[in-house]
Amino acid sequence: MIDWPSYNESLVRRGQILLDFDVLDGWDNELFQMNHGKVGEPYDYPDSFIQLLGYMRAYFHLPYRQTEGVVTAHASKKVLGIPHYSTISRRINRLEIKINEKLGNDIVIALDSTGIKVANRGEWIRHKWHVRKGYLKIHVAVDIKNKKIISLEVTSEEVHDGKMLKKLVDNALENNNVKGALADGMYDSNKNFRYLSKNHIKPGIKTRSNSKVRPTNCNSRNMSVIRQQTNLKRWKHSVSYGHRWMAETAFSSIKRMFGEYVTARKFPYMVKEILLKAALYNMFNRMT
Repeated sequence: MIDWPSYNESLVRRGQILLDFDVLDGWDNELFQMNHGKVGEPYDYPDSFIQLLGYMRAYFHLPYRQTEGVVTAHASKKVLGIPHYSTISRRINRLEIKINEKLGNDIVIALDSTGIKVANRGEWIRHKWHVRKGYLKIHVAVDIKNKKIISLEVTSEEVHDGKMLKKLVDNALENNNVKGALADGMYDSNKNFRYLSKNHIKPGIKTRSNSKVRPTNCNSRNMSVIRQQTNLKRWKHSVSYGHRWMAETAFSSIKRMFGEYVTARKFPYMVKEILLKAALYNMFNRMT
């Protein structure tokens, strides 16, 4: 049952964050540290301020020129210089966005992927004129306890889900002790089972229905095949397989808040935009 008063309060706090100019309090100190030893023209705006503008732009779906307008409306030029929209664009795309938070020991992660459009073209124009720009593929590892994204990779649509398991788990292991990994049949391979076994991670991967037990297979995969074919419902309960849908919840929330497409045109900038959205999603998650 949803606690509506708490939920409403969390939505109010989201607005406070998105228009929070408390970064001004540490402005001079952060700029001093950023410019210390810097060769060339010094920075005029700290990274925390630029990241705040990136959050505002992502959440409100603002072009860079309108983002400049928001700053102009909320700050006096005598107190705060207004960054040009080209400066905002350049600085946002240089930010180092990290979402791999330290959540504690023995976490269980859910792995999945989703597609996101690289242009905001309607379905009619796609059908009428056969215009197709393709998709990006977002691969994530989500902590099933608090629904936070702790690992994210962006690839082209051709990359198979199973090939990204190692990279996602490696990223998650940097700051966390992962005890279990849940994933659908797209991640079913001996290579992935061996990798998880090597890192002492309990596999919760759905094996293919026609899988066979073979001596050449990874032992943990053979055991999963036997247990799933003997009693699939019991196996799902033993690994908490139902919690795999936490990854779907994260995708649904991100698309609902930020849309199903990216506005950037170059791949590195598309990745940066998605990372900003994931970081903001995690920030909102902390409020609930």
